[in-house]
Amino acid sequence: MANYKYGFIGAGRMATALACGLVEAKLATPAEIVASDPSEAGRAAFAEQVAGCTVETNNTKVSTSSATVVLAVKPQAMTAVLAGLGETAANGPLFVSIAAGVTLEKLEAGLGGDARVVRVMPNTPCLVGRGASGYAGGSRATADDLKRVADLLEAVGIALELPEHLLDAVTGLSGSGPAFVYTMIEALSDGGVLAGLPRNVAHQLAVQTVLGAAQMVATTGQHPAELRDAVTSPGGTTIAGLEALEQGGMRAAVVAAVKAATSRSRELGQQ
Repeated sequence: MANYKYGFIGAGRMATALACGLVEAKLATPAEIVASDPSEAGRAAFAEQVAGCTVETNNTKVSTSSATVVLAVKPQAMTAVLAGLGETAANGPLFVSIAAGVTLEKLEAGLGGDARVVRVMPNTPCLVGRGASGYAGGSRATADDLKRVADLLEAVGIALELPEHLLDAVTGLSGSGPAFVYTMIEALSDGGVLAGLPRNVAHQLAVQTVLGAAQMVATTGQHPAELRDAVTSPGGTTIAGLEALEQGGMRAAVVAAVKAATSRSRELGQQ
């Protein structure tokens, strides 16, 4: 019998966000959560955010005592982590990997071939309850396993079950996308400063503009092009700005950024 509902191997920011989401959604109490990390500072930060949880230095203790084990380590560290957990896979925990690019085949093989595994691609807005995640089940994952993972991810945002071959594209779009949006916010703010606004005013307006525009798309259900056209008057200010964006290649650059991030996710999975 597992002592904990959820165990985290790796206690970084994403693991902490997921654990806090579980507690907020009442899917687990802090006492039902355990995490391991080689970093003392990492363990301390996790324990502070998830007050009442247990922290460990030993990954095996987490794996053998948890019903669900979240593998929250970097892709480059996954092979070594899996090698240390293979003997515990027979105990029956569900393993949930959030490492970019690491395939279900590699996860199952690294755990000895008998493990129930779900591969997940979350993103950092999980930290504020606005995550966008995709997930795919391994060959032995059950419908109940997938429901458990969906509940975990929906505690911190939205979650979509997808075929595994699409998860690298999820990595390229929603996994890396927040960084692209941050760059857009920074550029909007810089444009405001160039136009004469104080920096703090430009920053606030840029943040709220992006937040409001995204909420308009989410709330109205209209295509972004429809909403754009609704504020684009003939000969007006917006069309002048849009022309500058087209001349600068913004659309092509964003598409290329998603494509490049997707390709890099595939490369990481092959290393």
